[in-house]
Amino acid sequence: NYSLIRSRIINTSNTGTRTHTIFSSKRIINTSSSSSSHHLSTYLAFWSGHRSHSPTFLSKSRLLNPFHRISTTTTTTVRNMSSPSTAQTDNANSKVSRVALLQFNVSPIKAENHIKVQQFISKAVNEQNAKLIILPEIWNGPYATAAFADYAEKLPDLHYTYDPTSSDSETLEKECPSAKILFEAALKYKVTIIGGSISERILENGKDEIYNTCLCISPEGQVVAKHQKVHLFDIDVKGGITFKESDTLSPGNVVSCFDAGEPFGNIGVGICYDIRFPEYALLLSQKHQCNILVYPGAFNLTTGPAHWELLQRARAVDNQCFILTASPARTNPPPTSTDNDTTSKYPHYTAWGHSTVVNPWGEVIGTCDEHEHLVCVDLNMDEVSKMRQGIPIFTQKRHDLYQLMDNTSTSQNK
Repeated sequence: NYSLIRSRIINTSNTGTRTHTIFSSKRIINTSSSSSSHHLSTYLAFWSGHRSHSPTFLSKSRLLNPFHRISTTTTTTVRNMSSPSTAQTDNANSKVSRVALLQFNVSPIKAENHIKVQQFISKAVNEQNAKLIILPEIWNGPYATAAFADYAEKLPDLHYTYDPTSSDSETLEKECPSAKILFEAALKYKVTIIGGSISERILENGKDEIYNTCLCISPEGQVVAKHQKVHLFDIDVKGGITFKESDTLSPGNVVSCFDAGEPFGNIGVGICYDIRFPEYALLLSQKHQCNILVYPGAFNLTTGPAHWELLQRARAVDNQCFILTASPARTNPPPTSTDNDTTSKYPHYTAWGHSTVVNPWGEVIGTCDEHEHLVCVDLNMDEVSKMRQGIPIFTQKRHDLYQLMDNTSTSQNK
């Protein structure tokens, strides 16, 4: 029972003991911190002594055969965020590269969030050698319909390239300081950044429209994809949560993906609620040949424990690809506000956390709890082709019975 095993691990990680707790699909093994390596099957590993910004790190140095749930050649390495890493991606296999999911506390003070993002990206690159960085949904301010317009920025268009030596720097600092942070980091570290999402303000027909928007930025500082959340989060779960994004936000109208180059290939992008719609994911994987689907998201305490992981594993199996999700860390409601206090101006939203990576076989290969974490995982992109060749559902579709249609004329591809 995977859920039971994972619950035990998370509870163990909160005991404060310096013990590696490692699980496979067959057994749980507790080992002392002096152990340097363990040969296991599919696994997750947590560093049990919790510290702020502690990473959940998982290394997959060899390709898993998708038809055998046990691999006897996999080694795990776990380390604390405060200690520099000497681990490098398996350079012997050019199809392997490291991704980093940034899960951090989001403050109502935008400047504090900018500092936090800079710190996390620096650690992801300098200490973990990550090549693809993924931020959470609505990371520059509160996740609240009343806050979206207040924190909205005027974002650059698709294909825009940032030039720090031109007047662009001053323009971005004024119009979209959150985006400028991402452009500067992409150029500085020469990495691809999928920038979670922030609220975007666009003047349309004389009226301000607000979108929940993700900028994808290349190592050259170019906007290679710009995804505006297609499906708005309008729900009313009795006894659970009521939320209506459409009170403030407008829906996007494009299917978003881009070519990230080797080894990742095409990457498709959705935001949070988009993951509940399998048709959108199928368009990305089948029409645009995406090997990775990324969903920055902020599920809550009602939908999170029930559906967060379930939906990721379903989309991974449906599309035979990697699924990456990045969530804000969970924060406590602020204290009761006073006349001079702005920290509780907006309704508090409690995120589920648990940023996760799922492989094409539908296995969780990297995750964390609700606290701040840097989740680093080595992806072997050969697993995608292996899965699609072994169970060739893409070539077995009954198009005489059903059709998948892309009705947008503005799909972003490559």
